[in-house]
Amino acid sequence: MTDDASEPGGKPESRRDFLYLTAGLFTGVGTALALWPFIDSMDPSADVLALSTTEVDLTPIEVGQAITVIWQKKPVFIRRRTAKEIKAAEQTPLADLPDPQPDSERVIKPEWLIVVGVCTHLGCIPLGQKPTDPRGDYGGWFCPCHGSHYDTSGRIRKGPAPKNLLVPPYEFLDDTTIKIG
Repeated sequence: MTDDASEPGGKPESRRDFLYLTAGLFTGVGTALALWPFIDSMDPSADVLALSTTEVDLTPIEVGQAITVIWQKKPVFIRRRTAKEIKAAEQTPLADLPDPQPDSERVIKPEWLIVVGVCTHLGCIPLGQKPTDPRGDYGGWFCPCHGSHYDTSGRIRKGPAPKNLLVPPYEFLDDTTIKIG
């Protein structure tokens, strides 16, 4: 009599086959357990998920006033435009723009302009949020680092910046609240 056990199919299984199978199983489970922390680290952390959207109450913002909020660690400029600023933005000929985009494509409600406040040239923060800041030749924003001028719709008008200020994804939750992101 030997140590080999016989199955009804007639193929004997040895102790060595069992050890190979067991070692392979433990290797697979061990590899999965060792890789799990690496795979789990690819999930966004809680602070990143919290920054993915930002809700802003627009009630305290007066006509002609601008505020800055943070979304995904970037400044977002929210300006409640005056009738004069809206008219200037809407009447600008697209042929005069380095990055042509009508004002209507940049806003949901003409009164509210929401743009990411990062210059598209080298990532500086343009001036124009405070009433005492220079707003450039077109009444919007001015980046003093390299001389980019943006209009009242956040479109590049003069200077080395190649693109308009980015409009983040946003929606109005009601008449006085927006959700960015």
